[in-house]
Amino acid sequence: MTGVRLLGRLLKFKGFCVVGFWFEDRDRDLVVAVKPYKNGCRCPECGQRGKIVHTVGPRRWRDVRVCGRTVWLSYCPREITCRTHGRVQEVIPWADPLARVSYRYEFVMLKKCRDTTQKVVAEELGVSPSTLSDQLHRAIERKREGHKIRGLKTVGIDEISYAKGHKYATVVYDLDRACVVWTGTGKGRETIDQFFEQLSDYQKSRIKWACCDISDAYIGAIKHHCKNVKLVLDRFHIVKKLNEAVDEVRKEQWRVAKGDDRKKMKGLRWLLYRHSSTRSKKDTKTLRALDKLNRRIYRAWRLKDEFEQFWEYVRPSAAENFLRSWTATAMKSRLEPIKAFVKTLRKNAENILAFVETRLTNATAEGINRIIKIIKNRASGFRSFEPFSDLIFLCVGDLDIPAQIPARFRTL
Repeated sequence: MTGVRLLGRLLKFKGFCVVGFWFEDRDRDLVVAVKPYKNGCRCPECGQRGKIVHTVGPRRWRDVRVCGRTVWLSYCPREITCRTHGRVQEVIPWADPLARVSYRYEFVMLKKCRDTTQKVVAEELGVSPSTLSDQLHRAIERKREGHKIRGLKTVGIDEISYAKGHKYATVVYDLDRACVVWTGTGKGRETIDQFFEQLSDYQKSRIKWACCDISDAYIGAIKHHCKNVKLVLDRFHIVKKLNEAVDEVRKEQWRVAKGDDRKKMKGLRWLLYRHSSTRSKKDTKTLRALDKLNRRIYRAWRLKDEFEQFWEYVRPSAAENFLRSWTATAMKSRLEPIKAFVKTLRKNAENILAFVETRLTNATAEGINRIIKIIKNRASGFRSFEPFSDLIFLCVGDLDIPAQIPARFRTL
């Protein structure tokens, strides 16, 4: 067996032939001369063979490292004349037309960047972290170019923080498939409008359900662009807003309390947040003792506990009657934070009651957000949103980016 054939088998080259090899840079780089196998001189548009008119100078593509050496593929591409598309450069079977790395290198890079930090991947591939970041961005951009959102029926919208200084981004989820379909910087109306404006009228008409937090920007955009959508306000955010109102009552009473009263109020914050199903008998006894210690905090807690019943209703009419009764009682509580929460409920009552009928929540989106936070923590933060968005699409996007690499090059 010749050295060329042995090298081809060891490196597991597929789809092209090895015609020679040599070492460079003090034997640290292995340069492999290759050529297309039985499919050269083909048009990249239609795949038809063409007549060679010019041979371009030698080009190199970085491949995965072998035995601590960087492998380069060397080839002189040829320009051909296609009957349909005129003068074009022949298709390169082992790499994208504009890439300077092989498909195999891209596949290894994409798969490993899903699971670990870019610094570790850069060390394995023998490049600097900044070079790897650029290669990763270009690879993801090429694979997602021309990708269209398909089959979107249930939309979830939420915002995430990606940098210090109150820098936020809007993320749109496909709740049926548990994936991210779009990201954009900012959390205002102009940001979410960008997502809906890229959808066709047919795509908008296919959206049947939407779930978001209590944001006028998101609510307004959904109702404006999707006329037939059933909008549901996320249960988690409503409960969070009620907890914040109860906590505000606690803070007000803490400020005016003195001496022993303050000591007795210590530890109430997290106790008030707890759901009734997770409280012990001792916790419940402590909260009931507030009836004599502080009537205002006790009243806020009782209203919060009573509101838990709303999520158990299965009939919209019964849930509507409960909501009407509860809001009337809460408005008489003389607790301003609770009254402000009631005004929010009444303003969005239709979209809150829609939960009883659909049982739709942003729980899937919150689960994806946890993965997004892991991505951010793994990188110790991002200076800009673009590289963060790339990793979001790579890890939890609606397109499996490594699967876009031709099957014969998907080897680790």
